[in-house]
Amino acid sequence: MTQDILSRAQRVQLAAFDVDGILTDGGLCYTDSGQEFKIFNVRDGHGIKMLQETGVEIAIITSRKSMAVEQRAKNLSIEWLFQGVGDKLEVFESLLTKLAISAAEASYMGDDVIDLPVLRRCGFAATVPEAPAIVREHVHYVTHAQGGRGAVREFSELLMQARGVLESKLSSYLR
Repeated sequence: MTQDILSRAQRVQLAAFDVDGILTDGGLCYTDSGQEFKIFNVRDGHGIKMLQETGVEIAIITSRKSMAVEQRAKNLSIEWLFQGVGDKLEVFESLLTKLAISAAEASYMGDDVIDLPVLRRCGFAATVPEAPAIVREHVHYVTHAQGGRGAVREFSELLMQARGVLESKLSSYLR
């Protein structure tokens, strides 16, 4: 891990995430009746919970609307949920103002061109390996794990490691 990545990660007070392709594998599943459902990774969720416990604010900013996302956010006690967003950068900037933090103190994880304005604005931008090349070119970190398959956990642990709290979080499970 480079010094630049560690330095950026140490400053993070807000970790914001896209949904499709980040918290899920990007697949859209529909029942015969037209109901949408999503599959979330439990380890990603626990990574978010551990990160929250270290004082980092968590947000979801997604262009789609889904009851499954609302339920997942509720399950993870994520207060900052923004669905059906047309302009993610506008929502991101508004959230920075509400939280009284700078863009340098925020991270964002997204996987497609719609995420580029926020990825280019935040202090620590991340994506997944299957993101388009143009997205990978504009981030500070590309996870090894794929979206919906541990990428959020990897990123959460990286943030905790940079802040010097990962070992203590993990040691609490080794009693």
